Amino acid sequence: MKTASNSLRTSSAAPMAPSTSNRPEAALLALATSPSGIGELARTSNPAARLMLAEVSVGLTPTQAAAAPKLFQLKRTLGEEVVVRLLVVILRAFVDSVRVADKPDAADILELADTLAQTYTHDSVKDLILALKQARTTGTRFFNALDPATIYGLISQYFDKKARHLENGHLDRKTQAISQEAVTLHQLQQAAPALVQSVALMIPASHPNAQHLRDKLTLIKQKYRRGLLSMEQATQQRQEVQQAIHRHPRPDWQPSEAAQQQIIRRHQQATRRFAEKWGIEHSKHLGA
Repeated sequence: MKTASNSLRTSSAAPMAPSTSNRPEAALLALATSPSGIGELARTSNPAARLMLAEVSVGLTPTQAAAAPKLFQLKRTLGEEVVVRLLVVILRAFVDSVRVADKPDAADILELADTLAQTYTHDSVKDLILALKQARTTGTRFFNALDPATIYGLISQYFDKKARHLENGHLDRKTQAISQEAVTLHQLQQAAPALVQSVALMIPASHPNAQHLRDKLTLIKQKYRRGLLSMEQATQQRQEVQQAIHRHPRPDWQPSEAAQQQIIRRHQQATRRFAEKWGIEHSKHLGA
């Protein structure tokens, strides 16, 4: 990275030695943050920068580009000026790669980089790299001239394709999700009767006839397996067990007030008879 910075400071025409110890993304960032002015970056041809850009674009796919950090995120971490300088380096390398006589000058590149930084805030640098790569590799004819409007058009076409690609991917995932939901719903519908029956035949441990009912269900199951009961007969007997499991609440089990008073008097009379029989004088010993 120091070699790259020194080459830009000492000679605008001298090629920058590529860094072998860093990733190409780091080398491009080092070039964008070098002491060289932004105008010098826009004016200076740099074959090494083109090589770094090519290394970044090797194997790059729209999905990977869409997952890369967005420009607004890079502005927060690196600063807006560094992002614009990075775009200047990328655009300069693209302009140098197109072999035409009439090319954008440094002012055009600066203006183009600033416009892209303001326009595609929620897209990544790798999106722009891929857009320019596709412009070179898909047989685009520049007719011996390359102007900023052409570059704008190429990048706009890429993002139109990207939008359709993402939309189609979303629709595919949505279709797969709907299909999976339909399969899951069908499986639940198939399993629901058995699940409902299993829940309905759950016997509470507090049921007074719990063991008897469990034994009866086991007997029904064994008879059905051995062919001693038809499906209709087994279903009917299970329904009878289900009715026996269900215990109706008895909200009227408490005695009325008059009946409660009569019960109390009967208990008091029994207590007095017990005390007289055994000669107990203090009724408090009897809990009265």
